[in-house]
Amino acid sequence: MSIKDEKISRRTFLKGSAMLASIGVVAATGALSRSAYAGVPKAAMQYQDKPKNGQHCSNCIQFVPGASAKAAGKCKLVDGAISPNGWCAAYSAK
Repeated sequence: MSIKDEKISRRTFLKGSAMLASIGVVAATGALSRSAYAGVPKAAMQYQDKPKNGQHCSNCIQFVPGASAKAAGKCKLVDGAISPNGWCAAYSAK
């Protein structure tokens, strides 16, 4: 008996289709989440290494602190190392 002669049941076909669809959704969601969190270039956000009008990265909700209070950290929006004393257009007070 060859593969061509075997019949696939409706239940087997539907299970396989559902599994393929779910794999596609998971793959697409992973790609979207990676692109959604891709950092914006510093220049596009007008980033500077000094505070502006008393606003600085260390008290911004988007700032992720470094190893110490004076160490460079990261930003949830802006690419690269971010100074705790820096500022950008995405500033939002904690």
